[in-house]
Amino acid sequence: MDVKIESSWKQQLQAEFEQPYFSELIAFVKSEYATQRVYPPGKLIFNAFDKCPFDQTKVVILGQDPYHGAGQAMGLSFSVNEGVATPPSLNNIFKEIKDDLGQDIPKSGNLERWAEQGVLLLNATLTVRDGSPGSHQNKGWEHFTDAVIRCLNTEKSGLVFMLWGKYAQDKGKIIDPNRHFVLKAKHPSPMAANYGGWFGTKHFSQANNYLSSKGLPPIVW
Repeated sequence: MDVKIESSWKQQLQAEFEQPYFSELIAFVKSEYATQRVYPPGKLIFNAFDKCPFDQTKVVILGQDPYHGAGQAMGLSFSVNEGVATPPSLNNIFKEIKDDLGQDIPKSGNLERWAEQGVLLLNATLTVRDGSPGSHQNKGWEHFTDAVIRCLNTEKSGLVFMLWGKYAQDKGKIIDPNRHFVLKAKHPSPMAANYGGWFGTKHFSQANNYLSSKGLPPIVW
């Protein structure tokens, strides 16, 4: 199957695109876009990969579903389009960055600036129906994104994986902590973060210190 995705990722994942489950997944997704309101826009489904090529990936942040409100999802986990109000989880991420690194909280929740520095903002499920969180789970996306994580785990070394919340940590069990730097914390959503385990984790300075130790430029969070 000819999938429109950044070339280095296409080379790494081509075998996955030929699997029967992936054909079934794409048929389902096409049907949903034809009959329902689905996010993100179709051209942005693989935006995380297009903005952060495989050979430039340094950090991986795992999310779950795209945002399911109009105008929010843009193919990068936790990120929203310009002009969209910052969601609560992302606001807590920005608060932790301010506490950790002393940076001002940005006005924009668009995280393309992270992706362009080598941060893969990967959701487990890449599409969702309007107003219906989880509606595209268990259709094949998780199988595909597991393959992405396995590829990163085995074909690269010295990556930083940020696993926030039980879902991301379960999905990240296939990551070899001897090859990569794995950071775990509670999810930044208010329901989890306000009960401890998110604020004060200093993941962003830890990630940058690790990258610097490998001779790589730190991320400008």
